[in-house]
Amino acid sequence: MKDIKFTKNKNTVKHALQTRFENIPVIIYPDFKDAAIAVANEIAALIKIKQLEGEYCVLGLPTGSTPISVYSELIRMHKKDGLSFSNVVVFNTDEYYPIAKDSLQSFSHFMHENLYKHIDIQKENINLIDGSVSKDELYKYCKTYEDKIESFGGIDLQLLGIGRTGHIGFNEPGSMKNSITRPVVLDYMTRNDVASEFHGLENVPRKSITMGVGTILKAKKIILMAHSEQKSKIIKEMVEGSITSKIPATYLQHHENVKVLLDNGAAEQLTRIKTPWLVDTIDWNDKLVRKAVVWLCQKVEKPILKLTDRDYNDHGMTELIAEYGPAYNINIKVFNDLQRTITGWPGGKPNADDSNRPERAMPAKKRVVIFSPHPDDDVISMGGTFLRLVEHKHEVHIAYQTSGNIAVTDDYCLRYLDFLKEYQASFDAGNKTMLDKHAEIINFIKNKKPGELDMPEVRKVKGFIRRGEALDACRYFGVSAENAHFLDLPFYETGAVKKSPIGKADIDIIAKLLQEVKPHQIFAAGDLSDPHGTHRVCLDAIFAAIELLKNEKWMKDCYVWLYRGAWQEWDVDVVEMAVPISPEELMRKRNAIFKHQSQKDGAMFPGADAREFWQRAEDRNRGTAKIYDELGMAEYEAIEAFVRYKF
Repeated sequence: MKDIKFTKNKNTVKHALQTRFENIPVIIYPDFKDAAIAVANEIAALIKIKQLEGEYCVLGLPTGSTPISVYSELIRMHKKDGLSFSNVVVFNTDEYYPIAKDSLQSFSHFMHENLYKHIDIQKENINLIDGSVSKDELYKYCKTYEDKIESFGGIDLQLLGIGRTGHIGFNEPGSMKNSITRPVVLDYMTRNDVASEFHGLENVPRKSITMGVGTILKAKKIILMAHSEQKSKIIKEMVEGSITSKIPATYLQHHENVKVLLDNGAAEQLTRIKTPWLVDTIDWNDKLVRKAVVWLCQKVEKPILKLTDRDYNDHGMTELIAEYGPAYNINIKVFNDLQRTITGWPGGKPNADDSNRPERAMPAKKRVVIFSPHPDDDVISMGGTFLRLVEHKHEVHIAYQTSGNIAVTDDYCLRYLDFLKEYQASFDAGNKTMLDKHAEIINFIKNKKPGELDMPEVRKVKGFIRRGEALDACRYFGVSAENAHFLDLPFYETGAVKKSPIGKADIDIIAKLLQEVKPHQIFAAGDLSDPHGTHRVCLDAIFAAIELLKNEKWMKDCYVWLYRGAWQEWDVDVVEMAVPISPEELMRKRNAIFKHQSQKDGAMFPGADAREFWQRAEDRNRGTAKIYDELGMAEYEAIEAFVRYKF
């Protein structure tokens, strides 16, 4: 019995050490779907307990991409397991203002589509904030909403997401701890983050109505969820930082029954994940040693080979020195590991010793498939490597996974339609069918309401525009049209920012291409911080196709390399292949990006970064080269970085 008790206490102490920088309980899940299932199970258990007690179960529910998987699991429980919502009362946390209830972008529409219409909840128990209430009635309306929550005894369980400004609900920076349901002016970052859903920042409402921080903190239990690297910085500030009105989510540190559920991406900036040697004794391995040494170099601003025992000891790595030291031994090993990631031969160097190279020497001429989620990700993210592979005479195929049509503005579409109309008329003035269709499309665009979905013909034209741009970039790099594959994966073709889940049809399309080409190399976008999620879905589809094909003979000789897109770069400590880019190659990469004219001079969905895609790419590539230089490697103009996926 003593042994069992000791083991339990030891684990408790170890967890306390690991989380000692965290002011809110945090649970990290490798797969966010598991987090969603855990939350759905907790909600279901609470509903059942309340049913047995003959009481209402009062839930506070948010919108956004974060809780969708929770709602999907609750719907499954209702349909498959018989979970009833007849005793559930819901209060939604926020709504844009002003906005019509039936608007596609309204949270009212979101909740009905993603939860309420699929379960047996009583209509009178659904409390959605009305974004169409008149200005004269607004404050009275907010007070009534607050009073109604109180009339049910408060919220039993409040589910939350978090914005990049640190908002919970729509409580933007500056919100006070005791704030109640009220109108709020939305932060620019918040509006920019949802601009894609409204088909442009100019269409996003400038205000919202939200439950207050005080309203949220009155909930008996709070669960906050977050996923992806995009949220990692604000999560660290919320969990480990001081309580401040500048980050309203930090007020959750006051609550006695709150927990935060994250995936690995959202947790990556937490101290126990980013620098675990600072919180507890760890089991050192090659990856952790490399990560720690790179971190130490950046901390003390020294190259690897100049680090001393004192540097290690002064920065929480005494155990590393004791186990693997002196410093020189550690330094030279990490230096050599990083040096070997650098190669000017991304397809492998023929007739060379490849034992310490990232890629194999043989076969000398490889078949390569570069997957590009959107029609410009290939040149934005790995244009220099793409060019090098072509120049080294490898058989390069580009697979454009989606049409990218929703990223083409209406004005740009009209420009092409005007050209086509004149072109058609000049050849056949008597053929009115084509001209009539042009007139119908142009009339639709000119009368299109903000946020309205494009008609299929418009999506087709916009898809053709992006296809033409991609072909132009391929020609510029020397890839024939026959090797440019436009997959047009079905999951993407909804006409809206929200996409369908990947299905068998998507996976089969990718598997078919791979089976035809039988590549020695696959390059794919591993950028899971894409704020619109397309990169993540496209990567999942590739992984699923690889799983189908992994026992094929040719697949056993295939390397899969992951690049990152316009949103962020791999940390140097995890890079496994670094391809140097010369000034001339960087300029050619820029020119290839310029071929995508519809995405230049103000892309429709730029994300949170105001720079153009070519600027982001160059700054990122130069930044990676600078880090290598500061660590003591050779100085290059720019570097593109890759991590190998081992299936």
